Amino acid sequence: MLIPGSYDGKVALVTGGGSGMGRAMAVEFARLGAAVAVAGRRPEPLAETVALIEGAGGRAVAVPTDVRDPDQVDAMVAATVAAYGRLDVLVNDAAGNFVVKAEDLSPNGWRAVVSIVLDGGWLCTRAAGRQMIEQGEGGSILSVIASYAWTGGPGTVHSAAAKAGLMAMTKTLAVEWATYGIRINTICPGPTDTEGAGAALWPSDDDRRRVEATVPAGRLATVEEIAWWTAALCSPYASYVTGANLTIDGGHWLEPESYMPSLAPRA
Repeated sequence: MLIPGSYDGKVALVTGGGSGMGRAMAVEFARLGAAVAVAGRRPEPLAETVALIEGAGGRAVAVPTDVRDPDQVDAMVAATVAAYGRLDVLVNDAAGNFVVKAEDLSPNGWRAVVSIVLDGGWLCTRAAGRQMIEQGEGGSILSVIASYAWTGGPGTVHSAAAKAGLMAMTKTLAVEWATYGIRINTICPGPTDTEGAGAALWPSDDDRRRVEATVPAGRLATVEEIAWWTAALCSPYASYVTGANLTIDGGHWLEPESYMPSLAPRA
């Protein structure tokens, strides 16, 4: 865990910052001294995150944003810079997911997930990267992926494809933007105890127990564990790390079971 002051004078922007991992990340950046902007589609959860940060003595601003909309994304970065004068860190945490058999996935269902995760991840990265290039002082961009980006994920073909796209984007830009001092990495959380993922991937107590049993560590991750490593990977302590992925999953990706309870054909 980094110490308070590690991010003094820095500005971090976290998408999906209204709940779950995104909120924990925003709180951690603020604890370490960063001024924080949190983005998401719903203003109310963002306001709660801001209140948590300000209540602990930190600085935060809410920027309601639909990451699928290029104009809104550009406005998000502009609002962050208007509030704090610069941008040093972007975390792409905005996401959507649900479990479905591939043959039952509708075109709209596919687009809903891919447009948030991959299109939104690219739009936010592009906007933040352009700001960092203009500043001329480097920066750090981190995207949240999942292990099925490289293993495949029965029941989550839309999300698996989108997360794999984020991984490819990260590796590409890590080379292309290295000349600007911009580091670009991914983190891969395992099953994490959040209300969003929980409702989508293990909606019942039986589902939760089944998923926990596939984690060699025997439990779900806490959002704080993910936030600690997010802050560490975006910090100067990781200044020689780019184009990399850090898996934080208790060994979950080594297990063969998926989030889908059964792949048996229909009768």
